[in-house]
Amino acid sequence: MSRITQERPLAGKVALVTGGSSGIGAAIAKRLGADGASVAVTYSKGADAAASVVKEIERGGGKAIAIQADAADADAVRNAVERTVTTFGRLDVLVNNAGTVIPMKVEETTLADFDRVFAVNVRGVFVATQAALKHLKTGGRIIMIGSCVGERVFMPGMAPYAATKGAVKMFTQGLARELGARGITVNNVQPGPIDTDLNPASGEWAAGQKAAVPLGRYGRADEVAALVEGAAGQEFDGDVRHKVSPTRWFCVTAQCSRVQRSASGGDDRREMALGYRDTT
Repeated sequence: MSRITQERPLAGKVALVTGGSSGIGAAIAKRLGADGASVAVTYSKGADAAASVVKEIERGGGKAIAIQADAADADAVRNAVERTVTTFGRLDVLVNNAGTVIPMKVEETTLADFDRVFAVNVRGVFVATQAALKHLKTGGRIIMIGSCVGERVFMPGMAPYAATKGAVKMFTQGLARELGARGITVNNVQPGPIDTDLNPASGEWAAGQKAAVPLGRYGRADEVAALVEGAAGQEFDGDVRHKVSPTRWFCVTAQCSRVQRSASGGDDRREMALGYRDTT
């Protein structure tokens, strides 16, 4: 193996990160780019932020493009997949990161808000995955960014959002069963509280979330990116069983039975709900 390949394990690979203009998605895109992957990021409204992510990857010697695509717009999502392949010639890694949450009690939630959350968090994941499967080959990687509220809900106002993340969890499990024979792995990273602009560690929701984390602090977006980096790598392989590994900040729902990764270490079950709003 050459030194370049050793230093850049994703050299020659192509990744698409939905909702990759800020927060967790931006950290993932930058991490994959630093590992040598050519990266496409989608964004809904943050054109400047998406351009900034592209420029940072390019400054590191990588290749990247930004594509405007609301995750709720099926045609835009399909077009983003096709543009990625047209630009870079292939697709190896899909990261379904785009998501939204509208915190509100069920009796106060409008049907429009309910539909929006499901359109982005569930249908958007399905559409992107279905489009990507036309191009993914053996060794392909599909990685969902879920939420620990897909396992447990710790605060009111999160029922519709939690339902979408529970759906993503089970979609991951079912999809893994379908794709294992093709050598394509499917994993779901479920973060707890992560310090982003939309859920700052100094925000109004922060105290309760910190109290539920054994280390008493939020996780960082780059720590989530490190988990995704591992799931995207070619050394990350195994059988097609479903494994849940609750940790201090993350639950990892995975195709590969060997998944025992944690940014913080340990095996504490006191996960906490994410507080960010929209990463589409």
